[in-house]
Amino acid sequence: MTSQHLSLWQVEADPDGPDAAPLHGDRKADVVIVGGGYVGLWTAYWIKRQSPGTDVVVLDQGRCGDGASGRNGGFALTLWAKLPSLVRIMGAEKAVMVCQQSEQAISDIGTFCAEHAVDAHFIQNGWLWVARARAHYGSWQGLLDACERVGVNPFQQLPDEEIARRTGSPTHIGGVIGASGATVQPYLLARGLRRVCHEWGVRIHEHSRMVELDRGSPARVRTPSGSVTAKAVVIATNAWAAGMREFRRRMVVVSSDLVATAPIPERLKEYGWTGGESINDSQMWINYYRTTRDGRIVFGKGVAALGFGGHIGRSFQRSAPRAAVTVADLRAAYPRLSDVPLEFDWSGPIDRSPTGLPELGHLGGRTNMFYGVGWSGNGVAPSVLGGRILAGLVLGSDDAYGRHPLIDLKVGSLPPEPIRFFGGNVVRTAAYRKERAEIDGRTPNRLAVMLSRLVPAGVEDH
Repeated sequence: MTSQHLSLWQVEADPDGPDAAPLHGDRKADVVIVGGGYVGLWTAYWIKRQSPGTDVVVLDQGRCGDGASGRNGGFALTLWAKLPSLVRIMGAEKAVMVCQQSEQAISDIGTFCAEHAVDAHFIQNGWLWVARARAHYGSWQGLLDACERVGVNPFQQLPDEEIARRTGSPTHIGGVIGASGATVQPYLLARGLRRVCHEWGVRIHEHSRMVELDRGSPARVRTPSGSVTAKAVVIATNAWAAGMREFRRRMVVVSSDLVATAPIPERLKEYGWTGGESINDSQMWINYYRTTRDGRIVFGKGVAALGFGGHIGRSFQRSAPRAAVTVADLRAAYPRLSDVPLEFDWSGPIDRSPTGLPELGHLGGRTNMFYGVGWSGNGVAPSVLGGRILAGLVLGSDDAYGRHPLIDLKVGSLPPEPIRFFGGNVVRTAAYRKERAEIDGRTPNRLAVMLSRLVPAGVEDH
């Protein structure tokens, strides 16, 4: 992770002290967590909150939060948009419970920030799922129907003119709002978690990449200059887990590309885009966007590139061609702001699962090794819940988290390489062409429509 191209969030964050020392020598611990992003740090946080005497070590290949946790759009969303998938997998009662817990996770972020003086720019003003093409209007209807069938109502359809007003652009022609959605400055949240975990006695070693995992009991994690032997291991490396044998058929690495404008608070006020909502459109190549505290627009586009065999190359930090596509979509969504300069562009890797749901459980069926991966571009808030579940597994809790329905789900697998990479690119290109035609008001090619149906589920179930 050296010489990393930084995100807006990383650049604007105030320095918070020197990096933690790399691991040197052979050490022992009760728990070693591999990965110092949201999943790893929330797991450490919940372990120490429930069992302060547990000796926890966190290892990160770079700086804590420098991976996807500091490079995403800062959307804290629930799992309500995945309700149909959850109902199919675990039934209505458990599905509703999981979604309610994910809603609580957003409140937990706000509570955490208040309790520990973490200024992560937490704003809970809702999530807008919108359409910008007539062909996409009503994409949310299946979800609204699924919610009605199980007797919940987490979304409200707004008048079309209200959507245009809240988003600050008449290109938005309809949508729904989920009131619990929030936004954060994601890097500040990750670094705040790091600080609190350190204060609570978690031993953190940065620049300590896992080079070998001995899957024994006790287990051992080796780094270039040391090792940790522990009673329990948690794999929380997200996209970087894709190269491990247990996950080669269970996730695909895709890119998320973001740009940020110069601050334009007066222009945003002029167009009425001042609510602070998180927004995404209804494309498979999803666009997601929000404003920031200082009046910037952060605009992202997902699923633009695939990693072969889980490989995460330098283009997952920055890609000029993909940034150009993202900028074009920003200009199309906000033509009145076409003169606003761009000041930042960056990329990040997403660990996408077949269902778009996180995967948590026992690594290879072992009782002392656990994992939390497959966040599919929606990990900011669900990782709070995921960390609590992983803490329950580590501590052997006989409660709702230690016996959670998300543990060890059987959700199928992805095709092997190279079929996955080449087939995925064919499907991805077809979906892009279909949606370009729809946005332009043209009838898409039949083959493109057919192939686009193979795109795995993302943040929402359509």
